[in-house]
Parts: sequence; structure tokens; C-alpha cells
Amino acid sequence: MQTNILEYLEQTVPRVPDKVAFADDNSQLTFAAVSRNARAIGTALRQDGLYGEPVVVFMEKSPEAINAFFGVVYAGCYYVPLDVEMPAFRIEMILEQLKPRAVICDGKTEAALPQFGYTGRAYRFDRMIQTEIDDAALAAVRAKQLDIDPIYIVFTSGSTGVPKGILACHRSVIDYIENLSEVLGFSEETVFGNQTPLYFDACLKELYPTLKFGATTWLIPKACFSFPTKLVEYLNARRINTICWVVSALTMISATGTFKTVRPETLHTVAFGSEVFPVKQFRLWKEVLPHASFTNLYGPTEATGMSCYYHVTREFSDTDAIPIGRPFRNTGILLLDEQNREAAYGEPGEICIRGTCLTMGYFGQPDKTAEVFTQNPLQTRFPELIYRTGDIAHYNEDGDLVFVSRKDYQIKHMGHRIELGEIEINCGLFEGVEAVGCIYDKTKGKIVLFYTGGAEKSELAAYLKQRLPRYMQPNKIFRLEQMPHTPNGKLDRKALTALYEAD
Repeated sequence: MQTNILEYLEQTVPRVPDKVAFADDNSQLTFAAVSRNARAIGTALRQDGLYGEPVVVFMEKSPEAINAFFGVVYAGCYYVPLDVEMPAFRIEMILEQLKPRAVICDGKTEAALPQFGYTGRAYRFDRMIQTEIDDAALAAVRAKQLDIDPIYIVFTSGSTGVPKGILACHRSVIDYIENLSEVLGFSEETVFGNQTPLYFDACLKELYPTLKFGATTWLIPKACFSFPTKLVEYLNARRINTICWVVSALTMISATGTFKTVRPETLHTVAFGSEVFPVKQFRLWKEVLPHASFTNLYGPTEATGMSCYYHVTREFSDTDAIPIGRPFRNTGILLLDEQNREAAYGEPGEICIRGTCLTMGYFGQPDKTAEVFTQNPLQTRFPELIYRTGDIAHYNEDGDLVFVSRKDYQIKHMGHRIELGEIEINCGLFEGVEAVGCIYDKTKGKIVLFYTGGAEKSELAAYLKQRLPRYMQPNKIFRLEQMPHTPNGKLDRKALTALYEAD
């Protein structure tokens, strides 16, 4: 029985020691190098008495940063990824919450540490990996580790503006990787193209399957995601065959006509999630890659990653929503109505998740944890936690889950309950519209629509009047040169709100 994520690495190294595990345009690390470096880092941390505590990895996105994660786990600690691209105030708040005794950094980030008020020990990655490995010390750590011990904290945005650190353990990550690998069919031949920053849980899709199978992960430069043609050329040049991206990264390519210039030549596995994939854009991808597998993934960070999947094997109309499908093996999904009862068939309910996939909650915030990690109301005989996602879904006639909306995106306007996503879907069907975002001004009672592309505002407004009832008509429409996105590629609705308020 596997109890530690490092067993993936230890089983793979003897088989493919010289194969490249992680790479970018500046460096490449083989599995043998990853193992050696990680054990050296683990030794260095143990020699300084660190164990069972958070260790921050504050480095530029690189194969070396990933390597540092595994070194922290070898020491019996749990890693916390930070990045220089994060806002300074956010880094300060995270460091204040954690109060870590150790930060692993590189040449660039070491110089930046003092501005965040950090006074603990700063370790340089390039020096740590020179440490002589103490196998006996590492074995002693392993003997004490359990599968319920934490391995990382990733921070999400809290509703109060204070970041929330989500703590995951070996058991939940192993459960996730085993299920994800089975669903998407990873193998030693898999070549991943990583899109997300390393301080989001989304990168788990590449990091641990790479260790498990002896695959390879390329860290795609962030700049490529501003130039769709260069991005596809990058995929081709590295012979990347598997991508697990947020939807906006995919639609940026298809909506801008990139496929008329260059097409992905080696992709055979495309997984997407975190947002609704407009069917019109999905169809463009399917036409270009008719033999590739396409899988819609759904899941929150609080449940370690993705919890549901749907293999897209049939046609959908432009206004359909691609289902999020069914839960992974060993994962339970409950749809609960406002009375905490199971929602009737076809009726919407809040997605609640139970099972090994649940994380340990929010670091140092027991009250916040208790708000969303609650007793299963359908189970009264013994303690059983569920995670309340705040996402609304229903079952379709095939028994698949269909995502409806976030609770936050449901509005009451002119006496009607409205899903902002429905407005976005209809807007996205208009010729010349590339990307869409919709917000609601509760104070003034106005629906505000943003879009990018060459479509004229007046023509778009006339089109929406034909497709949507009066109470769903946008009160204001803004055309943007570029749609704002969060660091992990999702639509940034807070930025849209700021643009509207500044108008």
C-alpha cells in the first residue's frame, strides 16, 4: 500500500534515471537529478531540525522549484509555493500567517525577501543540493510519516481579502493522482505542457503523474500565452501530447483564428476545466484534433484537485453546457437543496463532496474550515465530513452532472433569478466575439457585459435582444482589447468590476 507521494519518484528512478523529468527553456532535470537534489534538500532541512512544519519555496517558476517541493517532503515538512509574480501584499500576508522558519529561494528571490519582513532562515536551492545526503536520517523521517501527514499548502483568495491556505495530505494526493491517471490514460510516453503557476493546485496534474510514470513535463513560458501562434508552435517544437489547461487558455487559441496559421501536431489528450467551455470554441478544437480525447474536469482545491470527469464523445448544440460528468472512483457527490435534502432529479442543488479526496481544511483558520467542511446532513449515525463547494449543478437525462453556476453568479434582477453564465454563452455565439465576461452591479441593479473581438457593440446588443428575454438584457456593454484573467488563467471578475467602477 502506497502511503507517500515520494514512492512515485523512488519507483521510477531505477527504471528511467537519465530521462528528463521537468524542463523549461533554461534547464532540464533528469529523474536521477530530481531524486539526488530532493534528498540533499531533505537532508539539509533535517540537519537544521525542521520537521512537520511549513517550508516556503519562494522561487521563480522552474524545474528547480518543483524539485524543491520534493525536498521539503523528504524532510517530513510540507511545502508552500510562492512566486515573485504574486502581489507583494499577498506574499506578506501569507508569510505572516505561516510564520515559517525556513524559505528556499533562488538568486533573484533571495534579494527580495527582506521587503516582505521575513526574518527567518533563507536557504539557496543551488547550495542546498550540494549537501551530502544522509540516507539514515531520511529513512528515520520516512518511518514516522503517515499518509495523513500534510505535503503542501496552496493559498486561495478569501472572501475577506485574507488568503486561505488549503492543506493537503499524502493520502488525498495519491487518491487524486491514481484516479486522474486512470481517467486520462497517462503513461511513460506522456509529454505534459504545463500552463498554470506552481502556486496553484492545478499543477498537480503534471507534477505527480510525471513522477509516477516517468513522463516529462515542460513548463511553458508565460509569455507564450499572450501569443497564440507562438504557443502552438511551442507545443509542436517540444512534441507535447497532453495538456490540462483552464478553458480560457484554449479559447484564446481557437477564438483568434490561430488554427488557420498553425495547428497542434502532437496533441492527443486535452483536458480542460475551471470554467465552462463554449461549445462553439470546443468544436473548433475538435475539428482540428478529430482523433484526440477531450475530457471536461471539475473539482475544487479543497478536494485536492479534480473530482469529476466527462469524456466528450458526442455533439452538443451551441447553447448546451458540456457536462462535468461523474465522480472519480472513491469520490462521492451529493446535490443538496436549500433544506439540506438531496435535490430531486433534474433539479439544481449545491455540489457537496465526500471521500478521501477532501483536504485537511484551512491552515490556522478553524472557523473558516468549519463553515464549509461540515457534517454530512444525510448521515446521522457517525461523523462524516463533506465539502460544500458553493457550485450549483443538476443531473441530465444521461445521469451526468451539469454545472449550472456559482452561487455567487446567480442574481435576482427585475424579479427573476438569472445565471450570468447564460448571458455569456449567448454573447459568445455572436460572430466576432472572442471572449466574454459578465458581472452584476447590485447597487444600481445593472447587468454589465464585457467582450473582446471585432464585433460592434450596437450589433451585439441587437443580437442579444433577439436571443434573450428583456430581464436578461445587459444594461451596459463594454468592448475590451484584452479580457483580464487571474494568474491561473480564469476570468478575473474582480478586475471587470474594477473596470466598470472606474468608468
